[in-house]
Amino acid sequence: MAAKYVILPCNGLDKEAGCLARELALKMAAATGSEIICPVLYQTAPSRYAPLLREGSLVVIDGCATRCASRIAANNDLKIYRKITMAEEAKKRDYNPGPDWRVGAGAAAFVEDVWRSWQPVLREQEAGRAPGENAGLFAGPLEYAIHRHDKFIFRVPLEGFYFNENDCWVQVQGNRGRVGISDYLQQNLSDITFVTPPDPGTEVEQFGEMGTIESAKAVYELVSPVTGRVVAINEAILEAPELINENPYEKGWIAELELTNFEADREFLLDGRRYLEVLKEKVADFNAGK
Repeated sequence: MAAKYVILPCNGLDKEAGCLARELALKMAAATGSEIICPVLYQTAPSRYAPLLREGSLVVIDGCATRCASRIAANNDLKIYRKITMAEEAKKRDYNPGPDWRVGAGAAAFVEDVWRSWQPVLREQEAGRAPGENAGLFAGPLEYAIHRHDKFIFRVPLEGFYFNENDCWVQVQGNRGRVGISDYLQQNLSDITFVTPPDPGTEVEQFGEMGTIESAKAVYELVSPVTGRVVAINEAILEAPELINENPYEKGWIAELELTNFEADREFLLDGRRYLEVLKEKVADFNAGK
Protein backbone atom coordinates (compact mmCIF):
# COMPACT_ATOMS: atom_id res chain seq x y z
CA MET A 1 0.00 0.00 0.00
CA ALA A 2 1.71 3.19 -1.18
CA ALA A 3 -0.74 5.86 -0.04
CA LYS A 4 0.12 7.73 3.14
CA TYR A 5 -2.30 9.16 5.65
CA VAL A 6 -2.38 11.43 8.63
CA ILE A 7 -3.87 9.47 11.49
CA LEU A 8 -5.72 11.10 14.39
CA PRO A 9 -6.44 8.44 17.03
CA CYS A 10 -8.48 8.47 20.23
CA ASN A 11 -6.55 9.64 23.27
CA GLY A 12 -8.45 7.52 25.80
CA LEU A 13 -5.56 5.37 26.93
CA ASP A 14 -7.27 4.70 30.28
CA LYS A 15 -9.89 2.63 28.42
CA GLU A 16 -9.50 -0.47 26.30
CA ALA A 17 -11.31 1.09 23.34
CA GLY A 18 -8.77 3.92 23.40
CA CYS A 19 -5.89 1.46 23.55
CA LEU A 20 -7.36 -0.48 20.64
CA ALA A 21 -7.57 2.75 18.63
CA ARG A 22 -3.91 3.44 19.42
CA GLU A 23 -2.88 -0.07 18.36
CA LEU A 24 -4.71 0.27 15.06
CA ALA A 25 -3.08 3.67 14.48
CA LEU A 26 0.37 2.18 15.09
CA LYS A 27 -0.35 -0.74 12.78
CA MET A 28 -1.64 1.53 10.02
CA ALA A 29 1.28 3.93 10.36
CA ALA A 30 3.81 1.10 10.20
CA ALA A 31 2.17 -0.49 7.16
CA THR A 32 1.73 2.70 5.15
CA GLY A 33 4.50 5.00 6.39
CA SER A 34 1.83 7.38 7.62
CA GLU A 35 2.12 9.95 10.42
CA ILE A 36 0.19 9.96 13.69
CA ILE A 37 -1.19 13.13 15.27
CA CYS A 38 -1.07 13.33 19.07
CA PRO A 39 -4.58 14.57 19.95
CA VAL A 40 -3.38 16.33 23.12
CA LEU A 41 -0.52 18.11 21.39
CA TYR A 42 -2.72 19.00 18.44
CA GLN A 43 -5.12 20.90 20.69
CA THR A 44 -2.31 22.95 22.21
CA ALA A 45 -0.11 23.40 19.12
CA PRO A 46 -2.14 22.71 15.96
CA SER A 47 0.36 24.51 13.73
CA ARG A 48 2.84 21.70 14.41
CA TYR A 49 0.72 19.38 12.28
CA ALA A 50 -0.45 21.83 9.62
CA PRO A 51 2.11 20.68 6.98
CA LEU A 52 1.12 17.04 7.46
CA LEU A 53 -2.58 17.82 7.16
CA ARG A 54 -2.01 19.73 3.92
CA GLU A 55 -0.22 16.78 2.35
CA GLY A 56 -2.03 13.69 3.59
CA SER A 57 -5.60 12.41 3.84
CA LEU A 58 -6.90 12.36 7.40
CA VAL A 59 -8.00 9.06 8.93
CA VAL A 60 -9.71 9.42 12.32
CA ILE A 61 -9.75 6.44 14.69
CA ASP A 62 -12.25 6.78 17.54
CA GLY A 63 -12.31 4.46 20.50
CA CYS A 64 -15.73 4.60 22.14
CA ALA A 65 -19.00 6.38 21.36
CA THR A 66 -17.64 9.62 22.82
CA ARG A 67 -15.77 9.98 19.52
CA CYS A 68 -13.25 12.43 20.91
CA ALA A 69 -11.00 12.22 17.84
CA SER A 70 -13.88 13.02 15.47
CA ARG A 71 -14.89 15.95 17.62
CA ILE A 72 -11.35 17.32 17.59
CA ALA A 73 -11.39 17.12 13.80
CA ALA A 74 -14.82 18.76 13.58
CA ASN A 75 -13.91 21.53 16.01
CA ASN A 76 -10.86 22.38 13.90
CA ASP A 77 -12.58 22.15 10.52
CA LEU A 78 -10.43 19.22 9.42
CA LYS A 79 -11.61 17.26 6.41
CA ILE A 80 -11.91 13.58 7.29
CA TYR A 81 -11.08 11.03 4.60
CA ARG A 82 -12.06 7.97 6.61
CA LYS A 83 -13.37 7.43 10.10
CA ILE A 84 -13.01 4.19 12.06
CA THR A 85 -14.71 3.61 15.42
CA MET A 86 -13.32 0.70 17.41
CA ALA A 87 -16.48 0.25 19.48
CA GLU A 88 -18.49 -0.23 16.28
CA GLU A 89 -15.87 -2.59 14.84
CA ALA A 90 -16.10 -4.61 18.07
CA LYS A 91 -19.87 -4.73 17.81
CA LYS A 92 -19.71 -6.06 14.25
CA ARG A 93 -17.38 -8.84 15.39
CA ASP A 94 -19.08 -9.67 18.70
CA TYR A 95 -15.84 -8.67 20.39
CA ASN A 96 -16.36 -7.48 23.95
CA PRO A 97 -13.60 -5.13 25.15
CA GLY A 98 -12.92 -5.70 28.82
CA PRO A 99 -11.87 -3.29 31.55
CA ASP A 100 -8.17 -4.17 31.15
CA TRP A 101 -6.51 -1.41 29.11
CA ARG A 102 -3.56 -3.63 28.18
CA VAL A 103 -3.74 -5.14 24.71
CA GLY A 104 -3.46 -8.91 25.06
CA ALA A 105 -3.48 -11.63 22.43
CA GLY A 106 -7.25 -11.46 21.88
CA ALA A 107 -7.23 -7.71 21.46
CA ALA A 108 -4.23 -7.89 19.12
CA ALA A 109 -6.08 -10.39 16.94
CA PHE A 110 -9.11 -8.11 16.91
CA VAL A 111 -7.00 -5.11 15.82
CA GLU A 112 -5.38 -7.21 13.11
CA ASP A 113 -8.81 -8.22 11.82
CA VAL A 114 -10.01 -4.61 11.78
CA TRP A 115 -6.91 -3.52 9.90
CA ARG A 116 -7.31 -6.35 7.38
CA SER A 117 -10.92 -5.34 6.71
CA TRP A 118 -10.05 -1.67 6.18
CA GLN A 119 -7.15 -2.14 3.78
CA PRO A 120 -9.37 -2.59 0.67
CA VAL A 121 -11.34 0.53 1.60
CA LEU A 122 -8.20 2.62 1.98
CA ARG A 123 -6.87 1.29 -1.31
CA GLU A 124 -9.69 3.14 -3.04
CA GLN A 125 -7.59 6.27 -2.64
CA GLU A 126 -4.45 4.51 -3.81
CA ALA A 127 -6.32 3.50 -6.94
CA GLY A 128 -7.39 7.09 -7.49
CA ARG A 129 -11.04 6.50 -6.72
CA ALA A 130 -12.46 9.19 -4.52
CA PRO A 131 -15.50 8.46 -2.35
CA GLY A 132 -18.69 9.34 -4.11
CA GLU A 133 -17.19 9.03 -7.56
CA ASN A 134 -20.63 8.09 -8.85
CA ALA A 135 -22.08 11.42 -7.78
CA GLY A 136 -23.12 12.12 -11.36
CA LEU A 137 -25.45 9.12 -11.28
CA PHE A 138 -27.59 10.68 -8.62
CA ALA A 139 -29.16 13.82 -9.97
CA GLY A 140 -31.44 15.67 -7.60
CA PRO A 141 -35.20 15.15 -7.63
CA LEU A 142 -36.98 16.56 -10.66
CA GLU A 143 -40.18 17.29 -8.82
CA TYR A 144 -41.25 17.66 -5.21
CA ALA A 145 -44.71 17.21 -3.79
CA ILE A 146 -45.41 19.71 -1.02
CA HIS A 147 -47.45 19.17 2.13
CA ARG A 148 -48.09 22.28 4.23
CA HIS A 149 -49.17 22.26 7.85
CA ASP A 150 -49.22 25.47 9.89
CA LYS A 151 -45.83 27.09 9.33
CA PHE A 152 -44.21 23.81 8.23
CA ILE A 153 -43.58 22.74 4.64
CA PHE A 154 -42.66 19.11 3.97
CA ARG A 155 -41.16 18.03 0.63
CA VAL A 156 -41.30 14.58 -0.93
CA PRO A 157 -39.64 13.68 -4.27
CA LEU A 158 -42.20 11.86 -6.39
CA GLU A 159 -39.94 9.97 -8.78
CA GLY A 160 -36.92 7.73 -8.25
CA PHE A 161 -37.02 7.66 -4.46
CA TYR A 162 -38.32 4.91 -2.17
CA PHE A 163 -39.04 5.25 1.55
CA ASN A 164 -39.46 3.02 4.54
CA GLU A 165 -41.88 3.95 7.31
CA ASN A 166 -38.90 4.97 9.44
CA ASP A 167 -38.57 8.03 7.17
CA CYS A 168 -35.36 6.91 5.46
CA TRP A 169 -35.09 6.93 1.66
CA VAL A 170 -33.09 5.28 -1.10
CA GLN A 171 -32.50 6.63 -4.60
CA VAL A 172 -31.56 3.81 -6.97
CA GLN A 173 -29.38 3.90 -10.08
CA GLY A 174 -28.48 0.50 -11.47
CA ASN A 175 -27.03 -1.59 -8.64
CA ARG A 176 -26.20 1.50 -6.56
CA GLY A 177 -28.41 3.15 -3.97
CA ARG A 178 -27.92 6.47 -2.22
CA VAL A 179 -29.65 6.71 1.16
CA GLY A 180 -30.70 9.48 3.52
CA ILE A 181 -33.55 10.74 5.69
CA SER A 182 -36.74 12.53 4.72
CA ASP A 183 -37.60 16.17 5.02
CA TYR A 184 -40.22 15.23 7.62
CA LEU A 185 -37.64 13.49 9.84
CA GLN A 186 -35.02 16.24 9.62
CA GLN A 187 -37.62 18.80 10.67
CA ASN A 188 -38.67 16.64 13.61
CA LEU A 189 -35.05 16.24 14.72
CA SER A 190 -34.47 19.98 14.38
CA ASP A 191 -30.86 21.20 14.28
CA ILE A 192 -28.63 18.22 13.45
CA THR A 193 -25.28 18.44 15.24
CA PHE A 194 -23.49 15.16 14.53
CA VAL A 195 -23.72 12.28 12.09
CA THR A 196 -22.22 8.81 12.39
CA PRO A 197 -22.67 7.14 9.00
CA PRO A 198 -21.95 3.44 8.48
CA ASP A 199 -18.34 2.57 7.77
CA PRO A 200 -17.43 1.84 4.14
CA GLY A 201 -17.35 -1.91 3.64
CA THR A 202 -20.16 -2.51 6.14
CA GLU A 203 -22.78 -5.04 5.10
CA VAL A 204 -26.23 -3.61 5.85
CA GLU A 205 -29.53 -5.48 5.94
CA GLN A 206 -32.86 -3.94 5.03
CA PHE A 207 -34.31 -2.44 8.22
CA GLY A 208 -30.95 -2.90 9.93
CA GLU A 209 -28.99 -0.13 11.66
CA MET A 210 -27.25 2.30 9.32
CA GLY A 211 -25.58 4.74 11.72
CA THR A 212 -26.96 7.52 13.89
CA ILE A 213 -27.89 11.19 13.72
CA GLU A 214 -27.68 13.47 16.73
CA SER A 215 -29.61 16.67 17.17
CA ALA A 216 -30.38 19.00 20.04
CA LYS A 217 -33.55 16.96 20.61
CA ALA A 218 -32.55 13.31 20.20
CA VAL A 219 -30.19 10.63 18.93
CA TYR A 220 -31.85 8.85 16.01
CA GLU A 221 -30.84 5.41 14.78
CA LEU A 222 -30.99 5.26 11.00
CA VAL A 223 -32.91 2.29 9.59
CA SER A 224 -31.65 1.15 6.21
CA PRO A 225 -34.30 0.91 3.48
CA VAL A 226 -32.19 -1.59 1.50
CA THR A 227 -29.71 -4.44 1.76
CA GLY A 228 -26.18 -3.99 0.48
CA ARG A 229 -22.56 -3.06 1.11
CA VAL A 230 -21.58 0.50 1.93
CA VAL A 231 -19.23 1.78 -0.78
CA ALA A 232 -19.11 5.48 0.07
CA ILE A 233 -20.25 8.00 2.63
CA ASN A 234 -21.06 11.67 2.27
CA GLU A 235 -17.99 13.18 3.89
CA ALA A 236 -19.44 16.67 3.57
CA ILE A 237 -21.96 15.94 6.34
CA LEU A 238 -19.18 14.95 8.73
CA GLU A 239 -17.96 18.52 8.65
CA ALA A 240 -21.32 20.16 8.04
CA PRO A 241 -24.18 18.00 9.40
CA GLU A 242 -26.52 20.94 8.89
CA LEU A 243 -26.53 20.03 5.18
CA ILE A 244 -29.14 17.43 6.11
CA ASN A 245 -31.37 20.19 7.47
CA GLU A 246 -30.76 22.32 4.40
CA ASN A 247 -31.51 19.64 1.80
CA PRO A 248 -31.89 16.00 2.93
CA TYR A 249 -32.47 14.70 -0.61
CA GLU A 250 -29.41 16.21 -2.30
CA LYS A 251 -26.47 17.64 -0.33
CA GLY A 252 -27.61 15.82 2.81
CA TRP A 253 -27.40 12.25 1.53
CA ILE A 254 -25.68 9.90 3.99
CA ALA A 255 -24.23 6.83 2.26
CA GLU A 256 -24.04 4.89 -0.99
CA LEU A 257 -24.56 1.15 -1.11
CA GLU A 258 -23.91 -1.54 -3.65
CA LEU A 259 -27.35 -3.14 -3.65
CA THR A 260 -27.64 -6.89 -3.41
CA ASN A 261 -31.38 -7.56 -3.64
CA PHE A 262 -33.29 -4.40 -4.44
CA GLU A 263 -36.16 -6.12 -6.25
CA ALA A 264 -37.00 -8.00 -3.04
CA ASP A 265 -36.36 -4.93 -0.86
CA ARG A 266 -38.72 -2.79 -2.94
CA GLU A 267 -41.72 -4.87 -1.90
CA PHE A 268 -41.38 -3.37 1.57
CA LEU A 269 -40.83 0.23 0.48
CA LEU A 270 -43.12 3.12 -0.41
CA ASP A 271 -42.77 5.17 -3.57
CA GLY A 272 -42.95 8.95 -3.27
CA ARG A 273 -46.72 9.20 -3.66
CA ARG A 274 -47.49 6.52 -1.09
CA TYR A 275 -44.96 7.96 1.34
CA LEU A 276 -46.60 11.39 0.96
CA GLU A 277 -49.85 9.89 2.24
CA VAL A 278 -48.03 8.27 5.18
CA LEU A 279 -46.35 11.59 5.94
CA LYS A 280 -49.72 13.37 6.01
CA GLU A 281 -51.02 10.81 8.50
CA LYS A 282 -47.97 11.25 10.71
CA VAL A 283 -48.36 15.02 10.70
CA ALA A 284 -52.08 14.71 11.52
CA ASP A 285 -51.42 12.21 14.32
CA PHE A 286 -48.69 14.39 15.78
CA ASN A 287 -50.95 17.42 15.71
CA ALA A 288 -53.82 15.47 17.32
CA GLY A 289 -51.53 14.38 20.13
CA LYS A 290 -50.67 17.92 21.15
